[in-house]
Amino acid sequence: MSSSENSQFKTALVTGGTDGLGRATAILLAQEGFRVFAAGRDAQKRAALEQFAEEHELPLQTLELDVTDDASAARAVGEAERRTGGVDVLVNNAGIAIAAVMEEITLTDLRKQFETNVIAPVRMAQLVLPGMRERRRGRIINMSSIAGKVAHPLMGPYSGSKHALEAVSDAMRLELAQFGIQVVLIEPGFIPTNINQASAGLSAMYMQNAGTSAYARTYSGFLEMWKKVVNRSRSKPEDCARVILHAIRADSPKARYLVTREAKISAAMKWLLSDRRMDRITLRMLGMHRDAPVKLPENIQSEIEEVARTR
Repeated sequence: MSSSENSQFKTALVTGGTDGLGRATAILLAQEGFRVFAAGRDAQKRAALEQFAEEHELPLQTLELDVTDDASAARAVGEAERRTGGVDVLVNNAGIAIAAVMEEITLTDLRKQFETNVIAPVRMAQLVLPGMRERRRGRIINMSSIAGKVAHPLMGPYSGSKHALEAVSDAMRLELAQFGIQVVLIEPGFIPTNINQASAGLSAMYMQNAGTSAYARTYSGFLEMWKKVVNRSRSKPEDCARVILHAIRADSPKARYLVTREAKISAAMKWLLSDRRMDRITLRMLGMHRDAPVKLPENIQSEIEEVARTR
């Protein structure tokens, strides 16, 4: 795509656009002159963002959207297209994270994880692509994660959904190239947002029962490691938003953009080290290596509760 064609990108639809990374992206795109539709389920968050946009005179409106519902998605895209004539950029940002070991996660929760993180981005893309193909331009930004490349214990459901999204995006990128439409993956490491609080709520049942689980040491070790990740994180949602803006504006965008120092280190380790070596490093980080001290179940549960309170 040439620079002149790229400059024709005028309208952006951001799912999960009223909070966290989505909100930061919606605001930045509006500040850069895009007409933005920030879509989300929470009416209060939509109202707060619209008030912010009005106070700062930004070309930003919000839409009610549940990405897991066919009718809601069709209404949101239809409204955006009615107001503007077409969506040039779709940012598939909405997502959830459920932390649980694979033996214990309910199939209902596993379906919810994949419905939100894999099926929903495809649903949204299918709605905007006919218009993009007709205009022979457009860009789809899919929010993945370094977890889509590197999986840790308890993150199997989330990592599995992001790994699937990576494969879906790779196929779409090839399929849509003939129409002048680019598909880009954004792969952040940990960035503090409200998705982490939401994840704690979605994962609460598994954490509450962790002390009596056969995987008690896994839960305890993961939460200890997670606390360290949270405490040393220096990245902000705006950092990711700037990468997304670059991916939209680039004449020939990369297929993938890593965000955060931790994500880049993890990706490098995954590429350089064998799976067996990575396993040993991860087990040691979790305190699950062969010579790790054995902990009593009651001590593990108290540790889990203490770490969970500080998340």
